[in-house]
Amino acid sequence: MLEKLPINLLKDLETERYIDKWKEGIFICQISNQTEAIKANSYYFGHPEWGNNYLAACHRDEKFIELWKAVINNWEGKIIVDIGCGPGNVYASLKDHCGKPSQLLGVDVSLGALKIAQQIGYTPVLADAQQLPFISKFADIVVLNACLHHCDDMAKVLGEAARLVRPGGILITDHDPQLTAYQFRGLGLLLWQVRLPLYRLLKRGGHSTKQEQIWGLAAEVHHKPGHGVTPELFHQVLTPLGFTVNLYPHNHRVGADALEGNYGRSFWRCRMAQRLSGINPNSREAALSLMCIAHRQ
Repeated sequence: MLEKLPINLLKDLETERYIDKWKEGIFICQISNQTEAIKANSYYFGHPEWGNNYLAACHRDEKFIELWKAVINNWEGKIIVDIGCGPGNVYASLKDHCGKPSQLLGVDVSLGALKIAQQIGYTPVLADAQQLPFISKFADIVVLNACLHHCDDMAKVLGEAARLVRPGGILITDHDPQLTAYQFRGLGLLLWQVRLPLYRLLKRGGHSTKQEQIWGLAAEVHHKPGHGVTPELFHQVLTPLGFTVNLYPHNHRVGADALEGNYGRSFWRCRMAQRLSGINPNSREAALSLMCIAHRQ
């Protein structure tokens, strides 16, 4: 297994962080601060049923593939790091479209999710995204898909991810909620809250039981009214590190057109909650996700 994770990519190899080293083919880093968010993400995505359901249903549609293929084009022979990889959705969706990386590292806090990702082709590393075990500036592409809003400190995770990108490399984040789209209040907030029992009734993905819903929501630390990513977050963290930052708000169903400034229409329930909250659902600020494509100069 050592040949799949080159030792020269790891920093501080002799420290206590690697005390557990290998477990079932997964490189284990000690996580010193087991926050409630880390525990929730570990349990939810590591649950054998929920994790596999997430892999099958989320970020696997044609529009996701179209958008990400347009951004990546070809990662044949490149070093890829997927932070917050979960059960492996990004590579599962793109492996037949973008070539084969020379190295595909998947980082997550969930041992169960990494076991699933390993079967897809990831070299799995269990580690806290706020304290990554890798050396700096070695990766061609670093991706964080639906990752930042699951983390306690989004800015710290973004900075750690950026640290890994080599000069000329690219950092991609997507499917994190845009803060301005979720500033619900009054009747809009009430509508947003009552969706949860409806989801359970319909057994909607991620909400099939009360327990699954509770753990799923606990894992999404910053996916709630008043939380989310902003343009300022990306510029303040990445620009001083030498990145050119490009941001693309979108509503998940426009595919590659998002790169041309078309952010599309959100789901009816979101549009209604936004209108009741005084948010123009047709505005750029109302787009549900904010994609970041940042090139290191």
